[in-house]
Amino acid sequence: MKIGVQFYTIRDFCTTTDDLAESLKRVADIGYTTVQISGTCAFDAVWMDEQLKKNGLTCGITHNPYNRIIQETDTVIAEHNTFGCDHIGIGGYSCTPEAMAKFVEEAVPAAKKIRDAGKLFMYHNHHYEYLNKWEDGRTIMEYLAEKFDSSIMGFTLDTYWVKYAGYEPLEEIKRLKGRLPCVHFKDMFDDGNDRKMSWVGGGNTLNFEKIAAAFIDAGAGYAYVEQDDCYGEDPFDCLKKSYDYLRSIGLD
Repeated sequence: MKIGVQFYTIRDFCTTTDDLAESLKRVADIGYTTVQISGTCAFDAVWMDEQLKKNGLTCGITHNPYNRIIQETDTVIAEHNTFGCDHIGIGGYSCTPEAMAKFVEEAVPAAKKIRDAGKLFMYHNHHYEYLNKWEDGRTIMEYLAEKFDSSIMGFTLDTYWVKYAGYEPLEEIKRLKGRLPCVHFKDMFDDGNDRKMSWVGGGNTLNFEKIAAAFIDAGAGYAYVEQDDCYGEDPFDCLKKSYDYLRSIGLD
């Protein structure tokens, strides 16, 4: 399982293509070899391919605007072909039962087209996919797993948000085994009064040695470090701390 950077962590440093190019170089200099492009400025696919190759990086997954994925599916696929990315994801969706029914209706055709192009549509969770439920008690995550066959959609499981919702990441990893090609490593520090995001290894709530082993067993190929809020600390310093910790437990 390769460790990489979810660029949403450093989105404030990626508002222009010049800044995005510099940020790609900086994460490569830390030692990361793969990235998830999300939350950045717009870019040309050929330009991205050149920048990735220049820095010895691959892009395993992106987050794209949902409307682009369902309305411009062929174009999105072509762009991902250009820079060699096999997973096309969204960062979330309005999580009411009514909205999810619409999501299934709209997204399944696009997901099938993405599959037929040799790629995989991906859904990233927050806490509300676990807290919002159907009358029969099913979570939205369970509903999505039922409505989307594993051949057309995977889950970018986010460890922090699973725990934040009161669920056990290890159990969710086991339940979604085989559907987790790209995942998010996000740590949590809980002081008893407040829960905050942390660089991976800096929290006190999640055991990433066990989590990493479970993801590997579940077939995950990419683990992207994400920290939405660094609370005033330099995000690149946080990424370096996460990288050093994950290397120390045997990941690369």
